Amino acid sequence: MTPHILLVNPWIHDFAAYDVWAKPYGLLSLAAILRSHGFDVSYMDCLDRFHPMAEPASPAARNGRGPYLKERIPRPAGLPDVPRNYSRYGIRPAWLRQDLSKISKPDLILVTSLMTYWYPGVVETIDQLRLMFPDVAIVLGGIYATLCPGHAESVTGANAVITGDASGRILSVVEAITGVGRQPQFDPGDLDTYPWPAFDLQQKISYVPLLTALGCPYSCDYCASRRLQPKRLRRSPENVISEIRHWHKVYGVKDFVFYDDALLVDSASHAIPLFEQIVQTQMAIRFHTPNAVHIREITRKTADLMARAGFATLRLGLETLDFSHRAMDHKVQREEFFQAAAFLREAGFDSRRVGAYLLVGLPGQEAAVVEDAIRMVKQTGIQPILAYYSPIPHTAMWPEALRASRYDLASDPIYTNNAIFPCQSAFDWKTLSRLKQLASG
Repeated sequence: MTPHILLVNPWIHDFAAYDVWAKPYGLLSLAAILRSHGFDVSYMDCLDRFHPMAEPASPAARNGRGPYLKERIPRPAGLPDVPRNYSRYGIRPAWLRQDLSKISKPDLILVTSLMTYWYPGVVETIDQLRLMFPDVAIVLGGIYATLCPGHAESVTGANAVITGDASGRILSVVEAITGVGRQPQFDPGDLDTYPWPAFDLQQKISYVPLLTALGCPYSCDYCASRRLQPKRLRRSPENVISEIRHWHKVYGVKDFVFYDDALLVDSASHAIPLFEQIVQTQMAIRFHTPNAVHIREITRKTADLMARAGFATLRLGLETLDFSHRAMDHKVQREEFFQAAAFLREAGFDSRRVGAYLLVGLPGQEAAVVEDAIRMVKQTGIQPILAYYSPIPHTAMWPEALRASRYDLASDPIYTNNAIFPCQSAFDWKTLSRLKQLASG
């Protein structure tokens, strides 16, 4: 008998959440691998904005983005002093139970996770799955599971927690639990042999994330990319183009979102050939880079190609203009930023399409430093975008975050929530409001 495997994207519990091109890429990649190896696959998305029970929404609005349904819930016990509402983002629990009642009993349930401080939503999701399928094994993976495996094992109720990229191990995991094995029909070391993620399992496809490469050659002090994906692997431009054509021609997708951590790195052999082929296809599509591109890699040629290829939302990983502390990421110098901005303006980009992320809430950071950075970025014709710092375990900045925080960060990931500025005493809501107005004005 063919095993039935249920894959679940959990709820978010937070003070704020919005679908800014956020999809469980890893989970849907596993779904595609399992499906291509003959397993029976079901998918439940607790964040589904297009659930049949929800108010109708257009997938084409806001280039695919949109608000999640939300319901106010009590704040976590450790954050009683935060003067903001706390909510469950996603579908109603009753809708999930109803959907689960319509599928056959699974032989295995796979649950993913994202932000470390979103784990309460993971816990609630697993609780609901347990109510419906009390004797089915639940395996938890994803970012939270990888960065906080001990915590995940102790609080989530999952039968097992797996860390890191599970694509090369998923068939072994399934065999260990169900007793049914399959010989891999892909090479874990060759991304071109992977099946494309199963985005067709969604109710509607409002956008498609693209991952042209795994890993990042940089080791920024605040980022866990190297721990989450230590290997650097790339797809061929031809394989990426084939995927884009598939989703555009078969499903009418117009918005594509690059999830790469280093899209422009080694651009002569990767990004430039890819962009040139995109231009040649003449498809009426748009591209977005919420993960940001490396400023140092923006040349006159790459800027021109991105404009011609249809990059509608371009985000730059600036992080700070306090260059005396630039050692935290090693990525760009002042002159390189200004030169990149000039190339982008020359290519036709303006502040409606280009934004530069500025980290806010770093340990020891003063509001005046952020204000100066906002003004300087605006002078280049680029929109400053505030990115709130979240301390991440296993990063180089983690020890400094532990010392600076008013919370016991190591005791509970809930305290790493960037909405509470855990490593700052100088940022109150009035200060933040002023910074936001300065950035958007």
